[in-house]
Amino acid sequence: MQKKLAGKVAVVTGSSKGIGASIAAHLSAEGASVVVNYATSKEGAERVVQSITQQGGKAIAVHASLAEPKDIEHLFSETHKAFGHLDILVNNAGVYEFAPLEHITTEHFHKHFDVNVLGLLLACKAALPYFNTLGGSIINISSIASIGHLPCSAVYSASKGAVDAITRVLAAELGPRKIRVNSINPGVVQTEGLKTLEFLESDIGKEILEMTPLGRLGLPQDIAPAVAFFASDDAAWITGESLVISGGFYR
Repeated sequence: MQKKLAGKVAVVTGSSKGIGASIAAHLSAEGASVVVNYATSKEGAERVVQSITQQGGKAIAVHASLAEPKDIEHLFSETHKAFGHLDILVNNAGVYEFAPLEHITTEHFHKHFDVNVLGLLLACKAALPYFNTLGGSIINISSIASIGHLPCSAVYSASKGAVDAITRVLAAELGPRKIRVNSINPGVVQTEGLKTLEFLESDIGKEILEMTPLGRLGLPQDIAPAVAFFASDDAAWITGESLVISGGFYR
């Protein structure tokens, strides 16, 4: 049986670890050639590529910071050089730091919005010329924070609210080009970054776990299959949607 994404080319930003790495692996398992993007962790990206190629898939690692417009252009030119075109863009790269209102600074604000919002927009813009006349799929990784009320997350939540708004607007704008745009809003997912914050041991972390109907926090592999669905022809008439994957939290 032919795989759902056979012959497709996907760029996954921020895919050297965590949710992004799982997405890259899952898209490859469904037949896509994958560009594994990283900003700092070259070793992590190379491990993801090695894992994919050992399973018989095709993948390359490309360095690019989503905070740097020239890097973004480089990411897609390298994609074109390696694979000739683009079918799927997964905007997964992002930053998150929490701060109470009295500690918010312009640096804190711009750190989030330069990557989570402007970087995402510029990635979509740079990718556009590489989609062919058949169109394709853009999947933005947002967050349940965009609709939640987690204390000390005002800037991060605002940046993800912007991602949801961008998703709806670009779905309308790019629909005539046959490019579908959807977002996925994960709840709390156990990643390397979350562990370094010691979030799971905090009172807020324990409270979120208690309020999650399915009784556990998420794993990266809980998110990846939904990305593959949005990228595939199974979602051919779906655009402008935001899918919450949170184990029932906030529902």
